[in-house]
This record gives sequence, C-alpha cells and structure tokens, in this order.
Amino acid sequence: MAGTRQRDSAVDRIRERVEEKAARRAAAREAAERAERGERTADPGRVPPGGPSHADLPGVHAEAPTQIPARGWKQIVKRAWAENNADNMPIIAGGVAFFAFLAIFPALIATISIYGLVASPETVERQITELSAQLPESAASLIGDQLTSITQNSGGALSISLAISVLGALWSASGGTGNLLTAVNIAYDEVETRSFVKRKALALGLTLGAILFVLVTFALVAVVPAVLDMLPLGVVGSVLAQVLRWVLLLGVFAGSLAVLYRVAPDRDAPQLKWVSLGAIFVTVIWALVSLGFSFYVNNFGSYDKTYGTIAGVIVLMLWLYLTCYLVLLGAEINSESEHQTAEDTTEGPPVPMGERNATMADELPDPPEPTKESHPKQ
Repeated sequence: MAGTRQRDSAVDRIRERVEEKAARRAAAREAAERAERGERTADPGRVPPGGPSHADLPGVHAEAPTQIPARGWKQIVKRAWAENNADNMPIIAGGVAFFAFLAIFPALIATISIYGLVASPETVERQITELSAQLPESAASLIGDQLTSITQNSGGALSISLAISVLGALWSASGGTGNLLTAVNIAYDEVETRSFVKRKALALGLTLGAILFVLVTFALVAVVPAVLDMLPLGVVGSVLAQVLRWVLLLGVFAGSLAVLYRVAPDRDAPQLKWVSLGAIFVTVIWALVSLGFSFYVNNFGSYDKTYGTIAGVIVLMLWLYLTCYLVLLGAEINSESEHQTAEDTTEGPPVPMGERNATMADELPDPPEPTKESHPKQ
C-alpha cells in the first residue's frame, strides 16, 4: 500500500508539472503576441505580487550567484536538501549509476577505438590504467581486465567494421547519458517534452563530449608529465607542475558538469554563471569523496570477503553511485540558486518572470517561516 501511494503521489506530481509547464508556455505565447501588438509587458526583474516577504528575500535582485548573501545561501542549501529528498534523488542516483555502469564499457570501446587511430591500443590501455589507479584496487582491477580484453581485439585501423563498432558502442553508451538527462530534468523541476530524436541526439552529443573529456584527461595525465620532464624545473617546480596537472583535470571536469547542467534540462538554457558555482562545488566534494572512498575500501573495507569475485563490480557501482548522487545534488543547488532571484537567469534578452520557459527562473520560493530573530520582543 505504501509503495502504491508513493507511486500515485509521484504520478500526480508529474501531472501537475506538465500542466504548469503548459500554462507557462501559453503565457509566453500570449506575451509574445502582446509584444507584437506593441503592448508593454512587466519589467523583467519585477518581484511578482506576494507582499514584502518576497521583496525582503535575500538576493532577490542578484544578477549572479556571487551576489546572493550568506543568508540567502542558507535558504538555498536548505531548500536544495529538501528537494533532494522530495525528488527521491538517492533512489534516482542509484538508477543512473546502474545505467552508467552498463555504459562504461561501451564507452571504453568507443574511446579506445577512436584514440587507437592515432596511438597504439597498448598506449591507451596504459594511460587509462593510470587514471583508474585513483579508484579502489578492486574497481581498478575490474577496469584493467576489461581494457586488456578490448585492446587485444582492437585493430587500430580505420575500417567499415571499426566505424560500425564505434557507432554501436556510442549508441549503447548514450543510453546511460539519457538517464542522466532525465535525472537532471527532475532536479530542475522540468518535464521532458523533447522528441525522441532531439533527446537521443543530445545524449549522443554529451557521450561524445565525455569521450573528449577522457582524451583531454589522457593529455593531462600522460603527455603533460613527459613535457614537464624536459623542462629544468627542479624538485619544487616538478611538484608544483604535478599539482597543476590535477588542478587542470578537475577544472575540465567542472567545465563538463557546467555544460551538462546547461543543456540537460528541457527549458531555456541558464546563463553559464548560474551553473558554474554548482559545478565547482560538486567537483571539489567529488574529489574529496573519491579519495576518501578509495582510502576506506583499500584499508578498511571487506568487500572481497563479502562479495568474492564480484567485489570489483560492487565497489565500482558504489563509486558511480556517489558520483551520480553528487552530480544531481549540484543540479539541485544550481536550480535553487536561480529560484532565489527575480532577475532573469536564462540566456538572451531579459524577460519577465513567468515568461522564461524555466520553472525555477519563473517563480520565487515561498517565504521562509518567521523566526524569533525576525520578530524580537518589544
């Protein structure tokens, strides 16, 4: 019964979102028609009717996340955590992680096949092994075994069979990306209305972007050290250069997340500054969590004793789950930061609230309950 009620509640919530989005788009069409007739619409940054509580909202006129005061960020984090639970993000992250696990090895096949056109498969295997060394040993071993199998069957020459293999691998890997699109849509309170073709094209594009990220990572992890060794940097310079390499790697990861947050939701795209802060936050926390998880598994975990031969699978899925959960939490934070301001956070010329085709940019949050501090005793 509880499961049935939860499912019905989720269905009702989706139906409400569909109806709200249809109403917003109808309002946007009406506003466009008024503009064509020369009628004046509301000011783009005007706070909608709702009393002084909305006018006093911290950061209500912020034009960038950095202009939101600490009190406003406290409200944003509180709402993001509440939405995280209301949207069942821990469960959704589990589903995304499962499909990401299924997509990893097709993505590796596509990456090795493409990179193998300019480098030997053995070189690709060695470089990916260096990257996977940052994972727990059991997960790194699992990836290493699959890499050996893939490279042994990789010809490294351009052919029709290679092209078909790469396209098939990309199609399979894009399935995991498609599920991530759905999850980010939920975090932004949007309803998917894009056609299958448009959605699949976006998933394929993001999958290719992920492969490009891996190739850039190869350069940072493998090529940069070789170049640095040729320079007379000394011991201190070499250490700083190694630190810079990983900072650049995390920067590329943060940039990739910002692109995901910008293009994944079915809405008018948010401005880059409104997705960058969440991307940076997730990147820093993800790096710390990954290091901590790897240290725990390698030194204190008993996954090998508990799960035996599938310990590597379990550990890799747990790491993917943590990664997906943090990515979705970053989406919740970004969406709530847009929710905090009445200014237009979408790309293009500023338009009034209610006409931006973006749920979180089209309305302000309910004002928080009054606290004792806000009503001091006389």
